[in-house]
Amino acid sequence: MSKSLKRVRAALEDAGVVVEIVEMSEGTRTAAEAAAAAGCEIDQIAKSIIFAGAESGGLFLFITAGGNQVDPVKASALAGEELVRADAGEVRKMTGFAIGGVSPVGHLTAPTTFFDKRLSDFDVVWAAAGTPRHIFAIRPAVLSEITKTEQSDFTS
Repeated sequence: MSKSLKRVRAALEDAGVVVEIVEMSEGTRTAAEAAAAAGCEIDQIAKSIIFAGAESGGLFLFITAGGNQVDPVKASALAGEELVRADAGEVRKMTGFAIGGVSPVGHLTAPTTFFDKRLSDFDVVWAAAGTPRHIFAIRPAVLSEITKTEQSDFTS
């Protein structure tokens, strides 16, 4: 089991959340791939999109529905500074995850996190479990609670 997957499992267990982490043979690097693998709507995929503060260098995580895009102006307003897309190396260094497997939990460095209100339209959403092949199902309210977020408007 990879270190990333172990960290996600431990973070979920530490939060008192029992989920089944599923390995998908098809891969789940994109929201479309994850939705096909899970057999769900694309918006039931809880994407973890990482931005960096242009001034602070701090990380900001936007957990968004798979079909939505993060609006840079709205996201920057929420963060209180201009945001830039974090590069793959920066994401791995700060979160411990490779792009395509970034989980909403289990980061090496805890980012400031925001939660897409669209995810709450579903009973269950699917999120990456630290690798491009592992995902887990979770109730949106539970995911919001364990990531210590409130619903925000940051999509276009």
